Amino acid sequence: MPLSTALSSILIFAATYLVLAIGRMPGLRVDRTGAAIIGATLMVAFNVLSVEDAVAAINTDTILLLFGMMIVVANLRLSGFFALVAEWVVMHAHRPLVLLAMIVMVSGVFSAFFVNDTMCLVLTPLVLEITTQLRRNPVPYLLAVAMASNIGSVATVTGNPQNMLIASFSGIPYRGFAAALSPVAVVGLAAVVAIIALFYRSEFLGAAPRVMIQPPVVRVHRGLVWKSVIASACMIVLFFLGFPIAKVALVTGALLLVTRRVKPERIYAEIDWSLLVLFIGLFIVVRGVEKTSLSADLFALASRLHLERAAVMSAFAAVLSNIVSNVPAVLVFRPFIPHLASPIHAWLTLAMSSTLAGNLTVLGSVANLIVIQRARHKVKITFWEYARVGAPLTVLTIAIGVLLVP
Repeated sequence: MPLSTALSSILIFAATYLVLAIGRMPGLRVDRTGAAIIGATLMVAFNVLSVEDAVAAINTDTILLLFGMMIVVANLRLSGFFALVAEWVVMHAHRPLVLLAMIVMVSGVFSAFFVNDTMCLVLTPLVLEITTQLRRNPVPYLLAVAMASNIGSVATVTGNPQNMLIASFSGIPYRGFAAALSPVAVVGLAAVVAIIALFYRSEFLGAAPRVMIQPPVVRVHRGLVWKSVIASACMIVLFFLGFPIAKVALVTGALLLVTRRVKPERIYAEIDWSLLVLFIGLFIVVRGVEKTSLSADLFALASRLHLERAAVMSAFAAVLSNIVSNVPAVLVFRPFIPHLASPIHAWLTLAMSSTLAGNLTVLGSVANLIVIQRARHKVKITFWEYARVGAPLTVLTIAIGVLLVP
C-alpha cells in the first residue's frame, strides 16, 4: 500500500474513533453513527478500499443476528411480556432487599437472552412506579436495573452487540460461550445485590414494613405473548443445539412478522437502525486500517504489554470500552487476538471485560443512559452517584471474571 494511502487510512481511523470517544464531532451535528458512515465512505474515497472490498468487510452474520434479535425483542416488548414478568416479580417482593434481588434477577436473566437495552426500557418506568408507591428511594433500584442488565448480558452471545461480534469473529458456539461466561454473570449479579445494599444500608438493612401495593396497569396482548414466547423459546433451544445463530434469529424474526395483530410499522420503529449502520460503518473503517502496517504494530505492542495475560487484557479492554464504547473497542482488538497463544481464551476475556466495563461510569453503556434518561423526570442520578457504586462493582466483577473465565 502506498505511504499516502496508508497515512490516509490511519488518519480516517483515528478521526472516526475520536468522534466515537467524545460522542459528537465538535462544531457539527455528526454523531457516532454519522462518524462511522463518513469514515467508511472516506476509506473508499481515498482508495484505501474498493467498493467491493468495503462490501466484503461487512460481517453479515453479525448484522443479520442483531437485526433478527431486534425483531424478536420488539414482538416480546409490544406484546407486554417483559412488563408482565416484571410486574409479577415486583408484586411478590414485599421487602426492600427482596425487591432489589428480584429486580437484579429479572434484569440480568432476561438481558442474557434478549439484549440488555430492552430490559432497561421496560423495567425503568415500572421500578419508578413501584418505588413511588412504596415511598422508597428509587436510585438504588434503578442502579440495579442498569448494572444487572450489563452483567447479565455477559452470559450469552445474544446478551449484547459486542458478544455477537466476538462470537462471529471467534467461531465460539452459543453453548460453549454460555458455559464459559454464565458463571461470571451469576457471581456478578450476586455482587450487584451485595454492593448496592452495602452503599445504601439505610434503604436495605434497616427495618422496613411489609407493604402491599396496587399493581401497575400492564397492557398485554395475550395471543401475541404466547406466539412471541413460543418462538423465542424455540429460538434459544436451537441456539444451544448448535444451529447457526444468525440464521435462526433471522428466521424467527421473519416468522413473527407474519401477524394480524401488530402493524409492521410498530415493529420497524422498535429496530435500532442507527446501531446497524454504526456496525456496518465500523466494519469498513477497521478493514481499511487492517490493510496498513498498523495491525502488525498493534500486535507487536500487544506482545510487549503481555496482552495475552487475562488481567492485562481486561484492564486495557475496560479502559478502551469506556473511552470509545465497547463495540468499537472490540473491533480494535480484532486484528491481533487470532495471533495470541490462546485466542479462544482471549476472545472470552475480551467479551467479559468489555461488557463488565459498562458499569464503570454512566457513559460506559447505552443501558445506563437509557435508565437515567427514562427516569430523569422523577429522579436525578448524577455521574458521581453512579460511579461510587459502579467503579468498585466493575473492579470486583472483572477480577472475578479473570479468575473464572476458562
